[in-house]
This record gives sequence, structure tokens and C-alpha cells, in this order.
Amino acid sequence: MSHDVKSDILSGKTVLGIEFGSTRIKAVLIGPDHAPIASGSHDWENGFANQIWTYSLADIWKGLQDSYQKMASDVKRQYGVTLQTVGAIGFSGMMHGYMAFDESGELLTPFRTWRNNITEQASAALSELFNFHIPQRWSIAHLYQAILNGEEHVANIRFQTTLAGYIHYKLTGQKVLGVGEASGVFPIDMHTKTYHAGMVSQFNDLIAAQQLPWTLEDILPAVLVAGEHAGALTAEGAKLLDVTGELQAGIPLCPPEGDAGTGMVATNSVAKRTGNVSAGTSVFAMVVLEKGLSKAYEEIDLVTTPSGHLVAMAHSNNCSSDLNEWVGLFGQFAKAMGMETDANQLYGTLYNLALQGDPDCGGLLAYGYLSGEHMTHFEEGRPLFVRSAESRFNLANFMRVHLFTALGALSIGMDILLKQEAVKLDEILGHGGFFKTAGVGQKMMAGALNVPVSVMETAGEGGAWGIALLAAFMLHRSEQETLEDYLNGKVFAGKAGVSVQPDPKDVEGFEAFMKRYVNGLAIERAAVEHLN
Repeated sequence: MSHDVKSDILSGKTVLGIEFGSTRIKAVLIGPDHAPIASGSHDWENGFANQIWTYSLADIWKGLQDSYQKMASDVKRQYGVTLQTVGAIGFSGMMHGYMAFDESGELLTPFRTWRNNITEQASAALSELFNFHIPQRWSIAHLYQAILNGEEHVANIRFQTTLAGYIHYKLTGQKVLGVGEASGVFPIDMHTKTYHAGMVSQFNDLIAAQQLPWTLEDILPAVLVAGEHAGALTAEGAKLLDVTGELQAGIPLCPPEGDAGTGMVATNSVAKRTGNVSAGTSVFAMVVLEKGLSKAYEEIDLVTTPSGHLVAMAHSNNCSSDLNEWVGLFGQFAKAMGMETDANQLYGTLYNLALQGDPDCGGLLAYGYLSGEHMTHFEEGRPLFVRSAESRFNLANFMRVHLFTALGALSIGMDILLKQEAVKLDEILGHGGFFKTAGVGQKMMAGALNVPVSVMETAGEGGAWGIALLAAFMLHRSEQETLEDYLNGKVFAGKAGVSVQPDPKDVEGFEAFMKRYVNGLAIERAAVEHLN
């Protein structure tokens, strides 16, 4: 086995995928059979500076180089060879946000991430103009809000992109995005697979009075679909990625994608009637539609798969961050009591306790709003735990309510799709940290959505593996081969997942919890206002 892998590495038959997640940058190297053979990761956290959630450019490059170096070191340790080339590379990152550059390539204002709920005015105006929901975190909403704010840097913009697009540009010189990533920048025309020309024209007319020295077409990256070539690693790019200088230039790159698209690929959820849910710092569900929705919904984003198929996306800014902090608090208690526990044991014990709780969490209520939550119209968040004198307050119910509330805002959007629009969904595939403790997150999610939830063994590799698969598809696809055919026939054939059916008691319990959740939003709003 190792001899074959060593030969694949030396002959450049491997493929590299790197994804910038909210809390981790991960590099995954896969072999010709698409199985991971080496990996490396770098933990990082966003900062909150001047009321903006951001990551610095220094942290972006430090994290990229560290994750790559750890992956390369893993190759050296396992196979005894130095990584010098690969067959293809792909980059992925958190979707949306705002990165604007001037003529010399300088960042004009700190990177504004998806987590910022600061574009409500622009979001509302553009949604009305286009008759198409433009979420606050979309890049075009950030751009228009900057114009409405009269920000001086706007006149100097010559290029606007996303995090993945920025990395790709610096390593290849190509200003491009994959269509899935681009669909979180500006609405996509399903027929042309690029920005909707009519809406682009509407936007240019809207800002004409500003007399800016650019139009939207001038500053947005070009759009590519899965399978297309998106440039090659330059000599400067190779040095940026691998500071040791071992990596060779000339390696082809696939279009840079967003974490939503790579999640779809990693869970084989790119065909119609399939869906996936990514649950970690934030949570979003993606459902590939058979047809368009009957109308625009503020709670539902319309994006695309990496191939350009229409996808309905329900996205919540908050999922497991507050839950993780509670688990951390119990870990501190255990340490204070002289008990040594590792993270897996701690999470496993506490998560499994939630299965013993009352179906409706015993009347407890919580909001894990560490940041603002657009789904329920909060610009700021305040994590909050509430109970009445009659609530059944015990550890099992406490853990259950925090697992349930991590899915609360998401379920509001999913109810629109599944109940109001009667969207057909055969099953949903889960991935992300919420599902790491076997069976628990799955059972909670199945109860919340009333849909079977599957987790595949490979889903643990996440988006870094997903973007590596997209790079492999670009490298190996036959002329007429679709992404769905490639994934079904060459990647996931014979791989089974573990499926959990919704338990009627969980469904009923979650619905009871959601009544409290919706009715109690006034308490959360009061907490935000009071603590200001």
C-alpha cells in the first residue's frame, strides 16, 4: 500500500484540496482512488474589531502555509518522500463576505466575513430591486452598503472577491470563482451559468448617480463551472503556498469554491432531491431543487451547486459555538475536581446524556446567539439560557436544549421549504462537528427536520476533501461526464452511510421546543438591548 502511495506522490498523481473554515484551515491530499492519504490543519479564530468580524491577511497566509506544511510533513512522515508536485489543486473557503482591492492589489478595508449582519439597508433595497432575496452576508450587499455608507474606499475598488477567490488569485493570477461560490456574490442566471445580466444592469443603473469609475462587470471575478480549468500555480504562488520552496509551479487549479459547494460534493448531494446540512460554527442546509420556488423568501437563499443547478439554502449564523463553550465549562469543572478527560470523552458523555432528556427539553429554553442572527432578525446576539420554576432542570435536559437550539433558526427556514413549498427531499446528509459524537447530532437533526439524516464515513473529511474531489473531477473527467456521474460512479460507489430515521417523539418534542423558541424571541431581544 505505502509503496503504491509513494509512487503516486512522486509521479504527481495525487490531488490537493485546502479549505478555509470558520475555525480551521485544512489541507487534504488524496490519491487516485480519491481516498485521503495525508492531511494537515491550522486552528484559527475570527476577531471582532471596530464592530466587524474579520480575519487579518497575516492570519490568512500564516494559516494557509501552516496547514500546507503540516500536510507535507505528514507525507514525509508516512511515506518518506518530499512533496514536490500534485496533479491538481483546489481552494475553498467560507462563502460571501467582502474583500475589495485597489489597482495595486492592496486590501482597501479589513475583510468583512459572512458573520457580519451590517448590511440590512442594502439587503432590503437590493431584494426589492431584483425581486430576489439578497441576504445580508452576500458580497453584493456588502458592496452596496459601503456605497450607501459613503465609504471613501469604494471609488478605489478595482477588484472584489471572496476569501477563496482571493487565495486563488494570489496563487494563479486568475480573477475567477466557481459558480457555487459566485452564487453567494451575486445572483446567477441558471441558463448562462454566470451573473444575471439583467440584475447586473439594474445594479449599474442604481449606482449611476454615484459616478464611480467602475461598473459591476469591471470588478467581479469571472464565473466558471465544475470541471473547467481555472489557471495554474505561478512561481510566486508556489512560494506563497510552500515556504520551503519544494513545490513546483505549473500545477493546474480548479475553480475556487465556497464551503457550501464543497459540502455538497463531500456528501454526494449535488443531484436533485438530495440535500446536505453542514453544522459547526454556523449551520446551513442545502436542498437541490427540481424546480424554482413559488416566490422569493427572506429566509431562503437561492444559490447553485458547483455545476450550476439551483439550490435552496437555509442558513443560520449560529450553531455550536455557544454549545461548545458550555461543554468547555463542564471540562473546567471536571479538571477542578481532579478528573482528566479528553475532548472526545467529554463531548461523548454530555451529548449522549441529551438522549436521556425529555423530548421537549423539560420546558427549558436557550438561544446560542453568539453573533447576530438574520433568520430571526438580530443584528447582535446574546447567548441566553432561560427556565421557569416549573421546568425540569437537569443535565440531560440542559444538554438537549442546547443541541435543539443549535438547530432552532435553521428549522424556521427548512419549514418554508418542506411544509410551505412541499419540496421533496429523500434524505439529508450531515457533516460537521455537530455530528462528531456518533448518532446524537443525527438523531437531533432528524427530529428537527422530520427527514432521514445520514452521515457517511467520508463526511468527516469535510470541505477540504470536497474541493479535492472537484480538482480531481477537473483532472480526470471525460468530455460528457457530469459531476453527479463522476461522484456516483468513481467516488461514492459502494460507500454506505449510517442513516437515522426521525423518531416521532423527537419530532413532537422539537415542535414543542420551537413554540417556546419563537415565543421567547422577545426575551432574547430584551437581553440584547439591556446588555447594550
